[in-house]
Amino acid sequence: MIEFRNISKTFKIGNREVNAVKNVSLSIQQGEIFGIIGFSGAGKSTLLRLVNLLETPTNGEIEVQGINIGSLSQKDVRKLRSRIGMIFQNFNLFASRTVAGNVAYPLKLAGWSKKEIDKRVSELLSFVGLTDKAKDYPEQLSGGQKQRVGIARALATSPDILICDEATSALDPDTTSEILRLLKKVNKELGITILLITHEMHVIQEICDKVAVMENGEVIETDSVFNVFTNPQHLTTQRFIQSVQQDRPSTSLLREWRRKGGKHLYRVIFKGEVASDPVLSRVTRKFDVDVNIVYGSVRELQEKLYGNLLVSFEGQEENISSVLLALQQDVTVEEVNVNEG
Repeated sequence: MIEFRNISKTFKIGNREVNAVKNVSLSIQQGEIFGIIGFSGAGKSTLLRLVNLLETPTNGEIEVQGINIGSLSQKDVRKLRSRIGMIFQNFNLFASRTVAGNVAYPLKLAGWSKKEIDKRVSELLSFVGLTDKAKDYPEQLSGGQKQRVGIARALATSPDILICDEATSALDPDTTSEILRLLKKVNKELGITILLITHEMHVIQEICDKVAVMENGEVIETDSVFNVFTNPQHLTTQRFIQSVQQDRPSTSLLREWRRKGGKHLYRVIFKGEVASDPVLSRVTRKFDVDVNIVYGSVRELQEKLYGNLLVSFEGQEENISSVLLALQQDVTVEEVNVNEG
């Protein structure tokens, strides 16, 4: 659906050049929800603005639905933008227009008749759950309702792609979850490809199929959400993962564990079907070793189970070594430095 090939974007600020995007190559497939995450200044927003030519790349090529958008005429650029909906962090609604008026606006620009507009607006407000708010003005709405209006407006011209620019950053956690559920509905029921940027890893975890991590204008890691969460390669990615995945106990808990005689702590990572299999108890029982689960959890990622446990073992050293060797046939095992912190 979208292909970035060696894309770079440089801005000139006074006598200084700023490389906002550096040699980025990404493929977003039709029907995917693709997330781009990074801290402020990573280049996420600039990359998004290149898709509909709100910014033009300095180098490289972008294809949208197989068309090289760098070769488009102004008329064709307008057609391209009609196929790409956008929703924003601050909603960008017209304060002087009603909810229905905001949703109708792009249809009026496209030359639809009043009858067609009224029908389409009614359909969209029903889809986003705001039928009863049609005559209200934005100032009468909550943040979540405003974003629902923004989504309805973005869907008005039946786009193939929906771009979300920090769409939940201004919302509380409960409202964020509601909006993410609505975006999933947009993706599943309407078949719309979604490209979103965020600095919140829980958004990526909850909604995305794939993720690219950006830093200083570059993509430093990209993979399925499951693979990135369960095996992050880059330090920055690991920091993002740790922001939503408390995979290490507090210093005080570790101190108490050591006080009671704990010496060696191991992280045991279960993925997929193995997470529901009693591997740990079966192996420790076989070698007459006791296991103590110090910390961790088993949860669902992209409809797959993922377990991340911190454990210690009690028994003879040779038996513990046999347990570690046997476990590594089915799961990932690594020793944790308990002296950190």
